[in-house]
Amino acid sequence: MSKQTFMPSFKTVEELQAHQLQGLKWSVRHAYQGSSFYRAQLEAAGVTPDDIRSLDDLKKLPLTTGDDLRDGYPFPFRAVPFEQIVRIHASSGTTGKRKILCYTQKDIDDWERFFARAYEMAGVTPLDRVQIAVGYGVWTAGVGFQAGVEKLGAMAVPVGPGNVDMHCEFLVDLQSTVLCCTASMGLLMAEEVHKRGIADKINLKKVIYGSERSSVSMRRKVSELFGGVELFDIPGMTELYGPGTGIECPDHDCIHYWGDYYILEILDPETLEPLPDGEWGEMVVTTLTKEAAPLIRYRTRDITRIIPGPCTCGSILPRHSRIRGRTDDMFKFRAVNIYPSSIDKILSEIPGLGSEYQIHLTRDPGGRDHMLLKVERGEGVEPGRADELGREIIYTAKHKLLVTPEVEVVEYGALPRTDRKSKRVFDTRITDSVV
Repeated sequence: MSKQTFMPSFKTVEELQAHQLQGLKWSVRHAYQGSSFYRAQLEAAGVTPDDIRSLDDLKKLPLTTGDDLRDGYPFPFRAVPFEQIVRIHASSGTTGKRKILCYTQKDIDDWERFFARAYEMAGVTPLDRVQIAVGYGVWTAGVGFQAGVEKLGAMAVPVGPGNVDMHCEFLVDLQSTVLCCTASMGLLMAEEVHKRGIADKINLKKVIYGSERSSVSMRRKVSELFGGVELFDIPGMTELYGPGTGIECPDHDCIHYWGDYYILEILDPETLEPLPDGEWGEMVVTTLTKEAAPLIRYRTRDITRIIPGPCTCGSILPRHSRIRGRTDDMFKFRAVNIYPSSIDKILSEIPGLGSEYQIHLTRDPGGRDHMLLKVERGEGVEPGRADELGREIIYTAKHKLLVTPEVEVVEYGALPRTDRKSKRVFDTRITDSVV
């Protein structure tokens, strides 16, 4: 009996593109016929489904945004009758109304299938025991990770977020081999396992993490504290089914994304013009099979780039870089655009620093902006080295970012750990309403 695979059958890029064109034509027609929002959008842009004859025609379609999703609350982009909707999920709603997305049974089946593909690419098999440490309920994370495990045929251990005692107990007693979590929860668990002295009693081989960016040093730290586990970054967002829409490949130099379920474009966030492969810009997605709430040229705000050419891992599936930042968490400091990921990179290259840090942006009465970096010393690094480390951070930031921060090197473990997304940037420069 041949081993079950969730990988697509395409052997060439041309076959994938033919599939994408078929999906694009279907998606635009489906949205036009089923959704009053999309019909109005397409009519305003002077486009009909018959105008989609090649993948190049994608550029004719209007862009959609998170604001469109919120404006259409509570069932935005809906393109099927209510009796076909079997589930809703919602985003965390950090800006006004939550984004609610609905799903048909086929949407759920598709999501399970490509999530199983993500596990397969990471080398997870039915012999694995997969401990899930992400949120359940209205969020897409928990149920998505679990459904993918079960579809693959591995054992799901659905603990959920937090509950460090139960997680540690199950890692030892159930000998879980894979942990699914946010990057912050991964660090929290790795430190806890190390602190409790149970690293030699667990059987963890892989950590699959998503939901937030992580620095090189944070990944290294998690791997080391867990005794050398392999880390896989898994992207995803509520609007595009949820997590599992791609995964870091076993060669660890990119994210493979599922080009048979959605088309990815990279646009210049200012001009909204397409950028050539290899250039960093905003990820824009168009779904090819999504029924309940299709996405047409949806601006994700995530900053990445398409990596051209075949991957060393042998997969034909297209690739993008790990997410570098967001168009909306970039901050300006003294007229320089800075992504937290640039600071990640600088800090991860300085030996003696821990992986946790905070960026505090303030404005003095004279109107001058200040940036304070609070950075932990590495575990076991003597307090006496704080000044020298601080000087090195300032020197490197000045040369690589062209700004001079103030630096406070704090003791290891002084900054808060969380089982959710760590807040990195604290900007108090604008204290009054911006509207």
